[in-house]
Amino acid sequence: MGRAFEFRKARKMKRWAAMSKAFTRIGKDIVMAVKEGGPDPDSNARLRAVIQNAKAVNMPKDNIERAIKRASDKSQGDFKEVLFEGYAPHGIAVLIETATDNNTRTVANVRSYFNKCDGSLGTSGSVSFMFDHVCNFRINAEGWDMEELELELIDFGVEEIFEDEDGVLIYAPFESFGAIQNYLESSEIEILSSGFERIPQVTKKLNAEQAADVDKLLEKIEEDDDVQNVYHTMDESSSEE
Repeated sequence: MGRAFEFRKARKMKRWAAMSKAFTRIGKDIVMAVKEGGPDPDSNARLRAVIQNAKAVNMPKDNIERAIKRASDKSQGDFKEVLFEGYAPHGIAVLIETATDNNTRTVANVRSYFNKCDGSLGTSGSVSFMFDHVCNFRINAEGWDMEELELELIDFGVEEIFEDEDGVLIYAPFESFGAIQNYLESSEIEILSSGFERIPQVTKKLNAEQAADVDKLLEKIEEDDDVQNVYHTMDESSSEE
């Protein structure tokens, strides 16, 4: 298996967001999708993808509909996607994706987490080059021949495709998202969820004490309501020992 498979396996086993956090994150995704392309999922591909993700984490239909309605209200504030970069202790690079309606607050909070945990908030571009920005799809490929499907998807830039208990996982470069989404929908292949991730190109093994220092910072960051995703270069097995 490739790097995407190992990355997903490690994240899933180590730190999966609580359901309430997932609902908050998806609620913001709905607002941003509606503001960008309108409230009709039939004509808004981004919103279609977010609704699929909401269903994948069992977000109630009423919650989804309320979020779309709320996002359509002109008085609803918008969320801006902001990327933060920095270093945790022991040279671990950290990349933080946020969705915020108050950037001043978010900057102050993120900086305080780094300062309190002996890390350092960096400038734009200081660590992002250490991660590959990829898109992913989880699909129901029942009735499809996996080799045939893989051959079809290679033309759209797909780099990895594998099966696990959640379905068939597809990984490709960030910019391939739209083309793959269109292909899967036109082929009537059910998309169970989709999204974007940042996979570290190289990870660093730490001892248990060092890993605890890094985990302390990561936990503080992940608890922040403005934070959508956190990525880092620590080998996930470090804190299991």
